[in-house]
Amino acid sequence: MGGMDQRLVVRAKGGDPEAFRTLAIESHPRLFNAAFGILRDSGLAEDATQRALVDIWRHFRGLRDPGRFEGWSYRILLHACYAEARRRPTWLPGDDLPPSREPTVADEYARVDDRDQLERAFRRLSFDHRAVIVLHHLVDLPLESIALVLDVKVGTVKSRLHRAMEELRAAIEADDRRASSMPLKREAVR
Repeated sequence: MGGMDQRLVVRAKGGDPEAFRTLAIESHPRLFNAAFGILRDSGLAEDATQRALVDIWRHFRGLRDPGRFEGWSYRILLHACYAEARRRPTWLPGDDLPPSREPTVADEYARVDDRDQLERAFRRLSFDHRAVIVLHHLVDLPLESIALVLDVKVGTVKSRLHRAMEELRAAIEADDRRASSMPLKREAVR
């Protein structure tokens, strides 16, 4: 963390609307990507990102250390994601996957199937487990930074990450068992 221009953060914290506008434009992609990773729905992710940016502006004076802006903004984003998930309880089974291109070789079919299987398994995880996986694997935050963002101990982050990965594996294995127990469809002979 710490990639933001601290002078820009200080100016925005001091109430400079142009500095905040620039900061919001620069922050939007990383916040949206994290929100989408957690919520798995682009509409919900955009709403959460917008809510987070508004809350960042409203609570900017509460940021003590401008060097911690990124982690602080992720914490606000997580609260916005929770709010969006509660506001629209149908967020889990959403079908809002980014469009994929048509595979051109057999190996790519397998990759698309693997991606779809992983997506189904990921959607079964709890919000907390999604958040820790996204912050660690997508946002690439170290465990200590995730602990600060989530306001929990590092041991709790490790435990959540471990459990999330176990649940992900179990969901994939259950999906594999379900798929292998289904009878194969035979094409009708004319």
